[in-house]
Amino acid sequence: MRTILRVFGVVAAIALLLLGYAAWRVDGWMKLAVAPPRPVVVVVPSGASFRETAERLRRAGVVERPLWLRLWARATGADRLVRSGEFLFSEPLTPDEVLAKLRGSESFARRVTIPEGLTARQIRGALERAGLGGRDVYECVMKDPELLAEFGLPATGMEGYLFPDTYEFAPATPPREVVERMLRRFSEVSAQLAEQRRDSGLSEEEMVVLASVVEKETGRDGERAMVAGVFHNRMRLGMKLQSDPTIIYGRDGDWSKPIRRSDLANTQPYNTYVHTGLPPGPIANPGRAALEAAVAPAATKALYFVSRNDGTHVFSKSLRDHNRAVRKYQR
Repeated sequence: MRTILRVFGVVAAIALLLLGYAAWRVDGWMKLAVAPPRPVVVVVPSGASFRETAERLRRAGVVERPLWLRLWARATGADRLVRSGEFLFSEPLTPDEVLAKLRGSESFARRVTIPEGLTARQIRGALERAGLGGRDVYECVMKDPELLAEFGLPATGMEGYLFPDTYEFAPATPPREVVERMLRRFSEVSAQLAEQRRDSGLSEEEMVVLASVVEKETGRDGERAMVAGVFHNRMRLGMKLQSDPTIIYGRDGDWSKPIRRSDLANTQPYNTYVHTGLPPGPIANPGRAALEAAVAPAATKALYFVSRNDGTHVFSKSLRDHNRAVRKYQR
């Protein structure tokens, strides 16, 4: 009886193999993506059956005939070798190529670039668009008191300490690890600027706050140190910073809306037209150049600057010269 069953099993396996092979060869039976309309990522959860995996491939447009893929995988034993993870498909593949990708060691990393000067809110949106998790989850992580304490961050939160850079993350990286990576990158850069920071007389928090204001005032490499120099001069003389970006951040964070007269008079804590000194916390996440400018400002006597509306600024030593520049470029 056992011999009969063994023979029957061998015959069934051969028949299945032949059927799968025929399905692969016969045109139209097993079309595997006329390429997806755009690159797609297929997530295979841990413990998922191959039936479920084939169906996920079909929904993503990678496989047109999931039944025949399952037969071919069963016939070749590939269905038992598929691993979990995220898989990128960007071109049409044969059945063997699909199965090889699903059981291979290819690592698909998600890359995201965080530009200088984004706020924490904007960074949450960028991470969500990169497929690294929902912005609501990131908002919770960025407010986690244990994580704030672990990195020694101020009560104002993580704003300013999410270092702008290009990052690559492994599939399904937890949002907490994503945030920790950005915070550790900031710590590395801050440590490299420790000596300059001590010479400038600023604490790490003051450096970050000032750098964030500088970052939002100018995107020009050649101007950051000059802008920082103006702010250092004003703080030394007890003058208000009078920085428009601080008003916008404290108002609603909407950079597309113009500043109104009522905004200038508003006593909200980030209004540097009303309050003397630095705002209570960073208003964006500055890059290395802005951090360097904050602790190594240009040696200048300028106390004012105004935009030329072309990305550059006019710097002035006196209010009279500044008003003249305002009339020329802003009115």
